[in-house]
Amino acid sequence: MSSVAAARTAPARPGVPGPTVTCVFAVTDTPVAEEVRAATPGHEGGGPLRVLRAGPLHLLVQDVPAAAFTEEALAERLNRPDELERCARAHHRGVRVAASAGSAVPLPMATLYLDDGKAVRAVAAREASLRVLLDRLRDRTEWAVKVHGPAAAPAAAAAGDGPADGRSYLRRASARRRTEREGREDALARAHAVDRELRRYAVAATRHRPQSEQLTGRSVPQVLNAAYLVDEARREAFVESVGALARVHHPAVEVTVSGPWIPYSFARADEGACEAGQEVPG
Repeated sequence: MSSVAAARTAPARPGVPGPTVTCVFAVTDTPVAEEVRAATPGHEGGGPLRVLRAGPLHLLVQDVPAAAFTEEALAERLNRPDELERCARAHHRGVRVAASAGSAVPLPMATLYLDDGKAVRAVAAREASLRVLLDRLRDRTEWAVKVHGPAAAPAAAAAGDGPADGRSYLRRASARRRTEREGREDALARAHAVDRELRRYAVAATRHRPQSEQLTGRSVPQVLNAAYLVDEARREAFVESVGALARVHHPAVEVTVSGPWIPYSFARADEGACEAGQEVPG
């Protein structure tokens, strides 16, 4: 499932000028009500959200202008932050509508087919694995937990403070580097402890690459960027555990949680998430 290179051969669709391609947002085993679809816009310039049937599965789709969704056009648009955000928001709206009917497997952004038939056949070919994923995600949500630390150490003594000879300066510099290294090691150990504890409440978990300070907008390094798939029945216990961990590890590190989210991190059959209770390298 990927973007369409030969979009120029796509047929026209009523309501969308020019040739179109079929954009698939998600797969469900429960069709989305028409009134819910009608109230939600998809990608700009596209038609209304529709449902296609593929045996026991349902695809939430939209007709989108072929010219705007060729491989070259998408690459150009998604390289612009404003366009990337616009496309991501439209995709999330479609996935959210699909999830409103029940368990849903979100597909990657800009999953495109030349026509409905090709989209249906592609999903039908994956019916077995998609049904397993739907059962896996049913009545479960994703929670994101991030750990930041260590906080910046107090500024070291100025060069004019204390002995001014070179040997003293080198000793102070060495002590500062050692303190910084020990702080980083402590923060990583605390992040691992947080992750290990939270996996007790989750059916699956995965670690994403920590975000840079440029992305987070913070001056404190991110040492854990994890996602947890949690049963609705254990939601309260999971959130309470995060709160307790945040208090235990404050002020050495900061532990934050957000959610519940649609489980994007666990929507792939080949996702490398660890099942509950499985140890991860620290």
